[in-house]
Amino acid sequence: MITLQQFLGFLAAALLITASPGPDNLMVLGMGISKGRRQGIAFGLGCAFGCLSHTVLAVIGVSALIAASPMAFTALKVVGGLYLIWIGYNAWRHAGVVKVERVGLPEETLTKLFLKGMLANAVNPKVVLFFLSFLPQFVIAANGNVGLQLGVLGLVFTAQAAVLFGLLGYFSGAIGQWLNRKPKAGPLLDRIAGTVFIALGLKLIVSR
Repeated sequence: MITLQQFLGFLAAALLITASPGPDNLMVLGMGISKGRRQGIAFGLGCAFGCLSHTVLAVIGVSALIAASPMAFTALKVVGGLYLIWIGYNAWRHAGVVKVERVGLPEETLTKLFLKGMLANAVNPKVVLFFLSFLPQFVIAANGNVGLQLGVLGLVFTAQAAVLFGLLGYFSGAIGQWLNRKPKAGPLLDRIAGTVFIALGLKLIVSR
């Protein structure tokens, strides 16, 4: 199992990254503002649970890679670190004003909104790359059972995303108005998240 230090470090990074403005949470806010709290929560939970598919891919792919070649796993961590640094650089470079827009979608059931959010997350290739880069950062191969570590970390990420996205959907009106009144809040969150990405990427490369 993962250690307490692993868990706390991963949870802190995951919370910050999930809370920073991005397509998923801005869509959840827009959905909640346009359609209502329940619709925002349903879509947000779908986005969160879409992370489970990426967790499965990470567990299968990374575990197989370690079994085939420890050197290949080291290469994956280096490439993943560079990818996280690139994400962080772009977060700084493209940090801009956040504007929460209403989502113009036809009326749909809560189940359809949940499935739509889950599918949108599950088929996003950028999220796949992120998981393959982010999760190994917190894996300690020396502790053994890498697949279990990856699975637990993926479940933790999914759980915290479900809580945050659910809260975003519930408080969407107030949060959306606050972000629109505070145009500098979005760029600040982007830069904080970008700094975290760069730090994680550097740590991943140095500690390989």
